[in-house]
Amino acid sequence: MLIINNELKRSSVSEKLSFVISMVFLFLLAFFFLFPLYWMLKGALQPSFMAIQLPPSFLPIKMTFSNFQKLFTKTPAIRWFLNSVIVSGSSTLLTVIFSSLAGYAFGKKTFWGKNFLFWILLTAMMVPKQVMLIPLYVLMNNYHLYNTYPGQFLPMVAWPFGLFMMKQYMQTLPNDFLQSAKIDGANEWLLFWKIVVPLSKPVIATTAILTFVNTWNDYMWQLVIVKDINMATLPVGIAKFAYSEMSVDYGLLMAGATFGAIPMIAIFILFQKYFVKGITMGSIKG
Repeated sequence: MLIINNELKRSSVSEKLSFVISMVFLFLLAFFFLFPLYWMLKGALQPSFMAIQLPPSFLPIKMTFSNFQKLFTKTPAIRWFLNSVIVSGSSTLLTVIFSSLAGYAFGKKTFWGKNFLFWILLTAMMVPKQVMLIPLYVLMNNYHLYNTYPGQFLPMVAWPFGLFMMKQYMQTLPNDFLQSAKIDGANEWLLFWKIVVPLSKPVIATTAILTFVNTWNDYMWQLVIVKDINMATLPVGIAKFAYSEMSVDYGLLMAGATFGAIPMIAIFILFQKYFVKGITMGSIKG
């Protein structure tokens, strides 16, 4: 009996120690990821010169809203924000539609050359974005899409990673549901819309979040395809106003980054449940 009690005590101490170590590790990890957000918000609420002062101040002092006032009065930030919403929203919607259709075809249908075509599409993930800038620019210019909304978001629609995620997830869906629906007389459209889409909500939400964030943060392509400052997205517009030949307005950059981060944080919080589920299920079953 004494031996059993000793073993229970040792087990209890070991569990408590493991719990404490886990909490300390999670706290340090959370601090590591949240500190850049804190530093961005602190820089947005302080004078610009304090962002580069040495030694740096880790605690907020001399709080001011002048950076946000400059952002909304000296720049068309609201227009840039709406441009980003239009471009990112359109890209996300079209990417989800085409990736889900293609993922269903590659995951549940059998046709000649399916695996070869799938891997050919995936090789596009290995091509650096810089290599595609000139061909994409020429293509958009030839179709008179330069300095337009479609020219900004259409190149983002053909995203191989979205196709990969959809295919990996949809091929794990039970075939019994699809066969039962076919027996009941469902055509391919009803089969996809009524069976496949509801069962694929986690991966659809995951693809939507990743696409939205990827398009919202895109800078290089938006810088190339946009000429008019009123057509610029938020990252491009803020950068053009904050950078000058002689100096950089770090306060304006921080305020613009804080303003631009709000939609991404909100969307992630709203779809967090589906996002986590889509990532974990895809990694386990795929």
